[in-house]
Amino acid sequence: MDGDLNPIVAPPKADAADTVGRERLGAPRPVADRPKTLRWLLIVGAVLVLVLGGLYGFNRYRSQAISAFFAHNKPPPAAISAVTAVSAAVPHFATGIGSITAVHQVTVTPELGGRVTAIMFKAGAEVAAGDPLVQINDAPDQGDLLNYQAQARWAAVSLDRAKALAQRQAGPQQTVDQTQMQLDEARAQIIKTEAIIAQKLIRAPFAGRLGVRQIDLGQYLNAGAPIVTLTDLKHLFVNFTLPSTERGEIATGQSVNVTADAFPGRTFTATITTIDPQIRADTRTLTVQATLANPDEALLPGMFVNAAVVLPAQPDQVVLPATAVDYTLYGDSVYVIRKEDAAAGKPVLKAVRTPVKTGARWDNKVAILSGVKPGEEVVAAGQIKLQDGAQVTVTGNPPPQPPAHPTPQ
Repeated sequence: MDGDLNPIVAPPKADAADTVGRERLGAPRPVADRPKTLRWLLIVGAVLVLVLGGLYGFNRYRSQAISAFFAHNKPPPAAISAVTAVSAAVPHFATGIGSITAVHQVTVTPELGGRVTAIMFKAGAEVAAGDPLVQINDAPDQGDLLNYQAQARWAAVSLDRAKALAQRQAGPQQTVDQTQMQLDEARAQIIKTEAIIAQKLIRAPFAGRLGVRQIDLGQYLNAGAPIVTLTDLKHLFVNFTLPSTERGEIATGQSVNVTADAFPGRTFTATITTIDPQIRADTRTLTVQATLANPDEALLPGMFVNAAVVLPAQPDQVVLPATAVDYTLYGDSVYVIRKEDAAAGKPVLKAVRTPVKTGARWDNKVAILSGVKPGEEVVAAGQIKLQDGAQVTVTGNPPPQPPAHPTPQ
């Protein structure tokens, strides 16, 4: 009817059975849950953006802070020792390896066999030429000597008597000749026996130093058995070899610097006395012999030595201390000190690595063939603290020197 009020009737609620049925049939869920899911996704995304943005900002700030720190905190200049490159004559040597031999060296041996009756030397003693060393039993020879001397005296008396008779025509000349022959024979036997007795008293053939004794008292020695070595240590030979190409630069009378590992830092001086006239076919080397005075008997025969023949000096070259050169597998280099003007007007010293070509080395010095000019200032000590372009300050300390008498390790 018109005018009748129709009450609003709420839709009937779906029961649980209907909801389960719709889900099984694939019907969509109610749209009321979607706004809540979108809200959570937006919140999580905002949090992630804030976290990542904070990390990026922190890292950027840290990088800028580190750069600013190193930009305003430069390391102080490295303290180094420096030298000025000079031009000087470079010594020139022809070097070789050799050994020491004695000018006079012998193993003392007896010429005759016999029993040792006296030993008149001490091992390691220094003896003069002619000093007695060993006595071999010569008693039988001494008896023979007395016999021959008696025969000589009797022959001399008989000869005088025969000559007197012959002068008076009371005796034949034949008797005189026979008696003269007997006297000469007796004198010859005396000379021979005296020589045998002298051979059995063994003496030093020259002045020198004895070695280790190799016999005992009462021992029977055969001829040629070793008794002791005798060496003249005051005068030695230095035998060494050089390439055959050096023949035109060496001559007798030239000085030779001799060094031995047993005496580091010490140089002995010898003089070339002999140059072998033949070149060895297998090695194409030349054998040279120099004579060396050894007054303190420091060097001994058999030692290996380094020999350097002193040749005329080479023209002037740049010379630096050996400590100034940095030797590496990639080449040799030095640090040259360069001056740069600073903002405050005070010059700044910087070390610039410069490749060099080195030449001869001697007495803790090295010749520089290229890379450094005379007058340039070069780092002599402290390179381990430097890099190319590093700022340096020069101390007044001289470059390090090797010890005068290094101790061998």
